Amino acid sequence: MTNLSDTPAARPQINLLPGRSRRFRSGHPWIFSNEIAMTAEAKALPPGGVVTIIDAGSERLGVGTFNPHSLIGVRLLSRNPDQTIDQTFLADRLRGAVALRQRLYGRPFYRLIHAEADGFPGLVIDRYGDIIALEVNTAGMELLLPTLLAALDEVLAPSAVLLKNDSAMRKLEGLDLYERLAKGELDGPVELEENGASFFADLATGQKTGWFFDQRDNRAAVAALAEGRSMIDFYSYAGGFAIQAARAGAAKVIAVDRSEASLALAARSAEHNGVVIETVRAEAFAEMERLSAAGQRFGVVVADPPAFVKSKKDLAAGSKGYRKMARLAAGLVEPGGFLFTASCSHHMGTDAFAEEIRHGLSLAGRSGRILRSSGAGADHPVHPFLPESAYLKALLMQLD
Repeated sequence: MTNLSDTPAARPQINLLPGRSRRFRSGHPWIFSNEIAMTAEAKALPPGGVVTIIDAGSERLGVGTFNPHSLIGVRLLSRNPDQTIDQTFLADRLRGAVALRQRLYGRPFYRLIHAEADGFPGLVIDRYGDIIALEVNTAGMELLLPTLLAALDEVLAPSAVLLKNDSAMRKLEGLDLYERLAKGELDGPVELEENGASFFADLATGQKTGWFFDQRDNRAAVAALAEGRSMIDFYSYAGGFAIQAARAGAAKVIAVDRSEASLALAARSAEHNGVVIETVRAEAFAEMERLSAAGQRFGVVVADPPAFVKSKKDLAAGSKGYRKMARLAAGLVEPGGFLFTASCSHHMGTDAFAEEIRHGLSLAGRSGRILRSSGAGADHPVHPFLPESAYLKALLMQLD
């Protein structure tokens, strides 16, 4: 792989159709393919290449990456059309992102780059101290990857960089799926810190990029309510909610997950933090039904599942899934206890998710009050013109 060579004066140009620049001019970072003059020359450009964006009136509007085969034709990199897209440019963006996270958290465990909101379209970077997990989801970032890796070395000098490029989103950009180490070595799970607790994440074989930093604030909010109460954490993964509740003084904590490997990480983290949790390997709905039939109730119930709606075609079935989850989970909450539910499904809107949770509560014959309606932590910022990228929805409730 070689670093990108970009010269503003010589780079290709993409022309917008007449009257189609208003949305982009207003601040949106994308230009859709039906807003672009798709000439034979444009269609022949390599997917992901850097281009200058030209309005129908010949005004230069900025620079971005162009994919002639994608619905999102251009993804903005800079509003300055004379900006050179090189290692210096990417390193400066990275430094800005690092400075923000250091101000937010201090310790080097966070989502470092969250796509468009941090000026890197389609790129996700999670930081685990001096180890980096990186996910590229656009042709533009794939083409920029060698230069990006050099910029990462310049700014952070990580000991290891893992490319977790196995998301189905890549197929929409015509990209292959793969996973490999771009630098260094990984010797088993890595240790991370969150809200004063220590955890272990398996970056190579775990879900996504290894850890879900997005729930950091929600885990703290749930833990604050757990002292002296019994708590059960469904879809526990590596024990994020469970262990923080145990550290906060929960009387009893059960972590439920169908993955033996994930529960092993949770148990290891519990021992490392000096707390005791019980781990149960089971499918969440089946375990909820079993516990309900046995008359079990808990002071705190957490249900934070993987995405039920992975595409628009899954919306109806996924909606029923969230409804069922709310019904079953609510039935396990003791009177005056707390229920936390969440959805990381991009295609599940905030209002639709809230409606399914309400429906589930109704079916369970429960009511109460919403204490907290939230999304991801501040290291997962949202681009102001891409509100739909606020994928995480969460509700923390007290039930009567």
